[in-house]
Amino acid sequence: MKVNSVSKLNKKIIRCEKCPRLVTYIRKVSVEKVKRHKGEKYWGRPLSGFGDLHAQLLIIGLAPAAHGGNRTGRMFTGDSSGDWVSRVLFENGFATKPTSKHVGDGFALINAYITAAVKCAPPDNKPSNQEICTCSDYLVQEILLLKDVTVIVCLGKIAFDALRKILNIKNQKFSHGSRFSYGNKLILCSYHPSRQNTQTGRLSWYQWNKIFSEVKSILN
Repeated sequence: MKVNSVSKLNKKIIRCEKCPRLVTYIRKVSVEKVKRHKGEKYWGRPLSGFGDLHAQLLIIGLAPAAHGGNRTGRMFTGDSSGDWVSRVLFENGFATKPTSKHVGDGFALINAYITAAVKCAPPDNKPSNQEICTCSDYLVQEILLLKDVTVIVCLGKIAFDALRKILNIKNQKFSHGSRFSYGNKLILCSYHPSRQNTQTGRLSWYQWNKIFSEVKSILN
């Protein structure tokens, strides 16, 4: 069922139980936790997107992190990927502060909205094709409801492939720094700021920052 506002959509996302494997996993993680977060209460539910409802910039990630967003209740919050996202957005004028640690910390997006291809943390950060497909309807609705978006940044191949499928984009492949037009929107691709990429040097800060400085130049 379609909804007519982002807030209604987000409430629907949070209640979603369409993927049994993911529902089981995020609940399990929220009970078992990890040692460094043992005393904390985990969110442990699907995560909606967040940000400026009139944003021109839409950022699509892979999925919430098991001990990041799935713990804190906000995308890219409380983990190393979130550290890279919050800092680069702040440095380019898309966020109020350079850190995103927990809900209520004063971090807010400016002219940007963040979501993910999959709304639940998947085991080993690997959602199945069926889970991506099941969740794609939420991404479709987000794109329809965020009417002012003119630039979309896909963080990683899974995010790009999810977007490509729902928009029926052909003859475009994922690579870091690639960009192309789709209707009235510009789509840019970046490696995901996961530790697997940032700690191995596959994604340098220069490469990462260049993506968002390009977006800043486009929107200014």
